[in-house]
Amino acid sequence: MIERIEWLGHASFRIQGVPLIYIDPWRVARNSFHADIILVTHDHYDHCSPADIEKLRGPKTVVVANSMAAALIEGATVLRPWQAVNVGRVCIKAVPAYNSHHPKEFEGLGYVISMDHYDIYYAGDTDLIPEMSMIRPDIAILPVGGSQTMGVESAVETVRRLRPRWVIPSHWGYLSEGGTALDARSFADQASSLCEVVIPERLK
Repeated sequence: MIERIEWLGHASFRIQGVPLIYIDPWRVARNSFHADIILVTHDHYDHCSPADIEKLRGPKTVVVANSMAAALIEGATVLRPWQAVNVGRVCIKAVPAYNSHHPKEFEGLGYVISMDHYDIYYAGDTDLIPEMSMIRPDIAILPVGGSQTMGVESAVETVRRLRPRWVIPSHWGYLSEGGTALDARSFADQASSLCEVVIPERLK
């Protein structure tokens, strides 16, 4: 499963397979295949980009978002924390994501994607929060940028608590948003004794 998760830059990811899943697509290339599922965590421009969603959307694409983002996306399905929706053989569960920049009342989301006998946790814009104790993922995608989300130290502590087998750092790689490649490498160095850290190369 880990080899099917592709980093598209910053906080954007694609999970190859059936279904084809995009998470927070931003500045993405138009794909020859329509997305089956698009997950949007909240309405900030670098996570909710209606123009990028339209590049990927087909007549049967299911778009899932929190309430604020869904207001910007025609036909989106709204999930609130701990609600779930099944799309084919995949279960999408929304989980809380919050910090001082994204208060709890904002209802920002992370997602647990259950597919092919794996649970993939995409944390979203969040700090280390108590609700994470209810999540036991095989794969975790965690922010390390430290700009409006958790930084390296908190991400390492999150790994210590969640104990996933694999972790992919997110929220880095753009000069204007998130952290740097040094942040991703520092995270990998500190977390490598706890899990297998995968630092992906951005797809062209």
